[in-house]
Amino acid sequence: MKQISIILLSLSLAFTSCDYLDVDNYFSDEMKLDSVFASKRNVEAYLWATASYMYDEGQIYQGSQESPGPFATDEAFTMFSTGSGYNGLRFVMGEISASNMYSFYSAYGEAYRVIHKCNTLLNRIGEAQDMTAVERAKVIAVARFLRAYNYYKLLLNFGPPVLVGDEVMPSNESLEYYDRPRSTYDEAVEYICNEFEEASVNLPVTLSLTEFGRPTKGAAYGLIARIRLIHASPLYNGGQAALTSFGTWKRKTDGVNYVSLTYDEKRWAIAAAAAKRVIELKNAGVPAYKLYTTEADSETLPLPEGITHDLDYYEPWPVGAAGIDHFKSYSETFTGEAVLPTNPEYVWARRSSVWADLTRMSFPTKNGGWNGAAVTQKVVDAFYMRDGRSIDDSSAEFPYSEQGFSGEQKIFSGYRLNSGVYNMYVNREMRFYASVGFSECYWPMTSATSAGHYNQTITYYFDSPNGRQSNSVDYTPTGYVIKKFIHKDDAWDGTNARRMEKAFPMIRLADILLMYVEALNNLTQPHSVEIGGETVTMNRDIEEMRLKFNLIRHRAGLPGPSQAELQSPETMQKLIEKERMIELLWENHRFYDVRRWGIYEQVESEPIMGMNVDSNKDGYYNRVIPNTSRIGNRVVNKKMVLLPIPLAEVRRLPSFDQNPGWEY
Repeated sequence: MKQISIILLSLSLAFTSCDYLDVDNYFSDEMKLDSVFASKRNVEAYLWATASYMYDEGQIYQGSQESPGPFATDEAFTMFSTGSGYNGLRFVMGEISASNMYSFYSAYGEAYRVIHKCNTLLNRIGEAQDMTAVERAKVIAVARFLRAYNYYKLLLNFGPPVLVGDEVMPSNESLEYYDRPRSTYDEAVEYICNEFEEASVNLPVTLSLTEFGRPTKGAAYGLIARIRLIHASPLYNGGQAALTSFGTWKRKTDGVNYVSLTYDEKRWAIAAAAAKRVIELKNAGVPAYKLYTTEADSETLPLPEGITHDLDYYEPWPVGAAGIDHFKSYSETFTGEAVLPTNPEYVWARRSSVWADLTRMSFPTKNGGWNGAAVTQKVVDAFYMRDGRSIDDSSAEFPYSEQGFSGEQKIFSGYRLNSGVYNMYVNREMRFYASVGFSECYWPMTSATSAGHYNQTITYYFDSPNGRQSNSVDYTPTGYVIKKFIHKDDAWDGTNARRMEKAFPMIRLADILLMYVEALNNLTQPHSVEIGGETVTMNRDIEEMRLKFNLIRHRAGLPGPSQAELQSPETMQKLIEKERMIELLWENHRFYDVRRWGIYEQVESEPIMGMNVDSNKDGYYNRVIPNTSRIGNRVVNKKMVLLPIPLAEVRRLPSFDQNPGWEY
C-alpha cells in the first residue's frame, strides 16, 4: 500500500512539480513543522522518521528498489516470474523502460523525499531552543549523511542528479521555477563527498549496541572511498568505456559533457587515500575495523603444504593464514552466528529482516523453500582450489576433476561434505562451501525438530524431490543455489523451524581492502592528494598491496599472489576482479563493478551456464546452457550501464536530459 500511495502522490503532483520535489504531503507537513522544530525531542523524532523512508538495503532480490541486484548480473539466475517483483530480472530481460520503471520509479522519488526532509530539518533546526550546540551538531551530521547517502544512491543507479543544495523548495511555484539541469558526474561526486566529509566531523566512530545501523564516521569515510573508486574507474574516468557509453552525452543547457572523457590518474590516488583512511581509522587507539575471524579448532583443516611463493602463509593470523578457522571466519560474517552489532568487519551494516526472509529463495522446496535463487557455473568455476590454484591449474595434492564422485565423507569446521559428491566440488576453497549449495550438498536445518526437516542431503536431478517439476518455477535452473547467508540452524519448515537474525553489510572491511589494492594498482607514479584536510602521497606500493590483499586471501585459507603477479598491473587487475566476484558474491557489488570496469557488455554477453537439471543423475553433471528461452532473451545494451530517468520527469522539464540510449 505504501508503494501505491507514493505513486499516486507523484501522479497527483505531476502537472505542478517534479520528482525531485514529490517528496511529501506538503499541506499536512507544513501544518506540523512549527511544532516539530520547537523541541529537541521532536527534532530527533523527525530525523529518524526521515531515515525510515529509506528502503532496506537487503531487499535486492524481490521487490528490489535500491538496486537491480544479483539477478541483473552474471553471478545469479532464476526462473521466478518477473511479475512477482523480481526487478533485477525485469531489468536484464529488457522489461524496464523510462515509461515503466516498476519500483525503481519509487526509488527515484523516495530519494528526493529524504533529501527534501533533510533540507527542511537543516533549515529549521535552530528553532529548537532546548538543544545544546553539541546535540545540534550531531543531528546536523546525521541529516547531512542521510542527504548525501540518497544523492549517492541516485548517482549510482541513475547517474548525475539534480543538486538542490540546502534549498527547501516550495510546492506552489510555476514550472519554470523548478526547471534546472542535472549536475555533471564530477560535480555530483565532489558535492556528495564534501557532504560526507562535513557529516563525518560530528559522527561517532562507535555506537552503542542499540544504535547498530546508524551512521558513523567510518560509514561516511567508507562511502567516500567507494565513490572515489567509482569516479577513478574506466567508465567515469576517460577510458574507452567512458567514450563508448558517454562520448556524445552533453548537457543541453551548456554543452558540457556529463562524464569527463579525459583520463586523470590522480583520481586513483584519491581513492587509495580514502580507502586507507578507513583501514587506519582508530577507536580508543586501536583499529576500528578488522576482518572477522574465529580461532582454529580440532575440526579446522590444516593448511596445504608446499606453498613457497607466499613467505607469510604459514605465519599466525593476521600476518599469515595459520591459527584461524577459514570456513567459519568467512561464513559466520553473514549467517548471523557472529553477534551483529559487534562484528568488527562491518564498517556499516543494518539488521535486515528482509535479508533473513530472502534465504527462503534458496531453501529446498521439500523443506519449505522456493529453491530458485541460482548461482551460475561462472561463479562456481571462479572459486579456487584449497591451495589457491585455479581449476585450470590444479595440483596433484588438490586435483580438480569433472569425472566421478568422492568416495569419502569429510567433516571440517562443522561442515559436512558428503561422500558421493561430484568431484568438481571436492578440494575447493572454504568460501565455496560457505557460499554455494550444489547437488548432494548437506543441509543441517537443525532448528527444525521433526523428522525429514533437518539433516537432509539435497539433490537437483530431474527426478529428485527438489529437481525441476512440470509447470513449476521453484527449481534452480543451474543446479546451484546461494547458501552464503544461511546458518546451519536456519529452517523454513518443520516443528520449531526458525532463522537466525541477519545483518546486511552495506560496507565491510574486505570491500575496503580490495578497493585500496585496486586503487594502488592503477598508479604509475606518486601523487600527492588531499583527503579530509590532510595531504598524503600515494604510489603503487607492491608491499602494501601484498599485505592488504593477503588479508583477504589468508582469511580464506589461501596463499597470496606471487611477486611476478604483484609486479604486473594487468595481472593484478584480473586477480582483483576475480577476488571481488568471490569474496563479495551476491552482496550487490557485481552489477556496479563490471560497469565501472568497462567490461559489462563483455561479461554479460557470455551465456548463463549450469548443470543439466533436465536430466537424471546419469546425465546431470554436464555443463549446459539452461533449457529456457529466458537465457536468450537476456538483454545486453550499453545504455544499461544506468537505469533510465522516469520519462515524465524528463518531459516536463525543458532543461532535463535523459540517460544515454533511453527514451525521451
